[in-house]
Amino acid sequence: MSKQPNILFVMTDQQRSDTIRALGNREIRSPVLDSLVQRGTAFTNCYTPSPVCVAARSATITGVPPHLNGCASNNESPLGMQSIMQVLQKAGYRTHGIGKMHFNPHVDAMWGFDSRDISEEGARLQGSRNDFHDYLDENGFGHVLEPQGLRSEMYYIPQPSQLPAEHHHTTWVADRAIDFLRQRNSEQPFFLWTSFIKPHPPFESPVPWNKLYRAADMLPPRRPDGFEQLLSWWNHHQNRYKYRDKGYDEMLIRTMKAMYYACISFIDFNLGRILEALGDEIENTLILYTSDHGEMLGDYGSFGKRTMLNPAAKIPLIMRAPAAINPGQRIDRPVSLLDVFPTFAAAAGLDIDLPSPEGANLLDIEAGDSEREFVTSQVGEGNIGLYMIAGRDLKYIYSAADRKEWLFDLRVDPQETKNWAGNSRYEGELRAMRGRLIARFERDGYDRAVQNGEWREYAPPAFPDPAGDDGLLFQDAPHLPELLRALGPYFDR
Repeated sequence: MSKQPNILFVMTDQQRSDTIRALGNREIRSPVLDSLVQRGTAFTNCYTPSPVCVAARSATITGVPPHLNGCASNNESPLGMQSIMQVLQKAGYRTHGIGKMHFNPHVDAMWGFDSRDISEEGARLQGSRNDFHDYLDENGFGHVLEPQGLRSEMYYIPQPSQLPAEHHHTTWVADRAIDFLRQRNSEQPFFLWTSFIKPHPPFESPVPWNKLYRAADMLPPRRPDGFEQLLSWWNHHQNRYKYRDKGYDEMLIRTMKAMYYACISFIDFNLGRILEALGDEIENTLILYTSDHGEMLGDYGSFGKRTMLNPAAKIPLIMRAPAAINPGQRIDRPVSLLDVFPTFAAAAGLDIDLPSPEGANLLDIEAGDSEREFVTSQVGEGNIGLYMIAGRDLKYIYSAADRKEWLFDLRVDPQETKNWAGNSRYEGELRAMRGRLIARFERDGYDRAVQNGEWREYAPPAFPDPAGDDGLLFQDAPHLPELLRALGPYFDR
């Protein structure tokens, strides 16, 4: 075994924090994750630094929050910044990435990886490298244009996979990870980032996993009294093109949930295959399992991400260190994906200047040696900026688009059903939480959010038209029109 520990970083996409049986969800079955919880440490208050794919991953990789790395949405990744892969590569690690990285716009960027097995979500794009699509071509599935599920009008419609289990993307990611573990040089420590696209929509799993859960057995979504007052501009923006039903179809939402859980259970099964392939090397491997952000899944009448409410902002984070201090412990101190960079650097024994004061070493937090009390998150900037700061007891949100504040008292209302901003009983706590977040931006000179010690005011953006989607709905394969034109008189557009 190598002297430096190996690092296995497992990331899913759009997995809520409340989707692990060992952590309280009695609907879902997740035996491998349950075992990881029992043998490691579960951080039960982990927040994403940005509840959207590219921004969350950019912050994770660089250790720098969105307001400083320039990526606060699904815009360009800060590829010029130092990544944790580059740091570990320089320290002698063999670095390999598998699956969805969402480096934008350069999907095949290396950014410190020695090698990659590339696969991104969505329709086949001509001219870009995608190893999973090549694999499908070689195995007789080249006709499948959207191998992770049909998007566009079907984006939030539960659906079976077009692929059998043995050729599904989740299986492919695990297979590539197992290949890497078997073929690597055992004398060199490795950093393996294994990234699953699911349970990101479309919610699809292969037969028979797609029938693992039944809609009738699923609890309905949480819609607390007056939930509309808890929604920001971003919630309304997303609902236009993710879930198109203007009514409320509870059985459809329960079916979404059943298929969403099936995605997670199938990942759990394949995670077990990867851990088994580690063999004895597992005792010299730091394992960290997490997701980039969560999913609303009908709670608060909302779908998707891009909100600071818990279903989208909180994510699972389980860590198993080679020398676990107290296996099975659960830590409710707030943590963030910004902690991944300093944790991996510390695990590798590196004494380096951290890229941001925002991050903390999870190994220190596990040992009780960290004093950080709050973590933050952001999506968007300027007139659509949405900002959050959260501690154990309180959570504060500000939306520039709505010019509105929210304050949740997590001590008495962990489900976030009541906004205490504006209530005289909470005036002091509201002022303190607001002040902490504004001071953070002022410290960093981030004037797109604050000005003269206050939230910067903008003209409000146009309120989303519920009937429109700004072209966001349709995400078909680029060459679909030519396939349709080949149908002759049946196609007239």
